[in-house]
Amino acid sequence: MARYHGPVCRLCRREGAKLFLKGDKCYKPSCPIEKRGTQPPGQHGALARRKALVGYGQQLREKQKVKRIYFVLERQFRNYFERAARMKGVTGENLLILLERRLDNAVYRAGFATSRRQARQLVVHGHIAVNGRKVDIPSFQVNVGDQISVREASRRIPQVEAAWQTAAGRGRPSWLVPVEGEEMSVRVARLPQRDDIDRQINEQLIVELYSK
Repeated sequence: MARYHGPVCRLCRREGAKLFLKGDKCYKPSCPIEKRGTQPPGQHGALARRKALVGYGQQLREKQKVKRIYFVLERQFRNYFERAARMKGVTGENLLILLERRLDNAVYRAGFATSRRQARQLVVHGHIAVNGRKVDIPSFQVNVGDQISVREASRRIPQVEAAWQTAAGRGRPSWLVPVEGEEMSVRVARLPQRDDIDRQINEQLIVELYSK
């Protein structure tokens, strides 16, 4: 499947907010958002003025922001929305919960990686196991009771060790609970809820966009 290979910091500047796509760099003064503010990227970014978005423009930007946060492409994102619309409950919240249940996101949230992009790479390269079995599909949906672990042969990877050591400082959601007595392993205690997800996301704008 096609993926974005360009500089991810440009995506944050395009959305005018930190999307935490670059791992540890996002928490340092070297972050472009800290250095340059929220000016758009590009040659004329410093001269560009951000216009107040309304209607379709506002809805489109919100959709693009969420796609970039979870690192999914348009067709896959649309499939998530259609699935969310068929589920009971609020469509927008269902959409975010489905995205949050992706294995690459769970790996990031658990503290095995410092960004979702890094977490996706760990999954694709076969470093992650679910219930003791290797799973290399980033979009795999985790369920209550699943145990997500870094495979034993991969636990000494420097990036994984560094991410795990700093995970407590970044914070871990309450729906993922470390497994006592096991190294680099968490259990899905419950499904994620809206309160566990970034409150700056306005999912209703995405629902309005796709409902036209």
